[in-house]
Amino acid sequence: MPFKSFTRLSIPDLMLVEPFVHQDRRGFFTELYKRTVFLSEGIPYSFVQVNMSESRKGVVRGLHYQLKPMEQGKLVTVLRGRIYDVAVDIRKGSPWFGRYLGVELSEHNKYLLWIPPGFAHGFQALEDNTVVLYMVTKEYSPEHERCISYRDPDIGIEWPLETIFLSEKDEKCPPLKKAETNFNYPL
Repeated sequence: MPFKSFTRLSIPDLMLVEPFVHQDRRGFFTELYKRTVFLSEGIPYSFVQVNMSESRKGVVRGLHYQLKPMEQGKLVTVLRGRIYDVAVDIRKGSPWFGRYLGVELSEHNKYLLWIPPGFAHGFQALEDNTVVLYMVTKEYSPEHERCISYRDPDIGIEWPLETIFLSEKDEKCPPLKKAETNFNYPL
């Protein structure tokens, strides 16, 4: 089995994945995704695009999502450094609507976070030169892209670092109550 565990988190549709890491004197090897295993764990998606970003300490990227019919599920991991990774439930009618979950992903723990469609996603880099890799279930579509403010007081995300750097686009994101969404629970 290439994965130690698939753990459902406090918002049950979010899942923390811990892979087996095979280490020896050469370094390590690990599998990040295996379709048959993910299917057996209740994740019926395949990935069509792989993205990578590098960020300096304090950078916040997000909270991003895409509207239907280009909604994306994301499998996120860190290749170098550490992040505080956040998913916000934006599915109308969900018992967890507007709630967030945050976890630390790092090059050391090698965890992956599965974020299904219907969630906004963002992260804060906790170290300089942090490299994040994420696989998505649908291609990027600029006309379907939307965002929510990282500092929405109704969500109340407690970012680990006070110093925050944002893109101009992310600085203009609205709060959830003013954001365009088209997700209902259950999807």
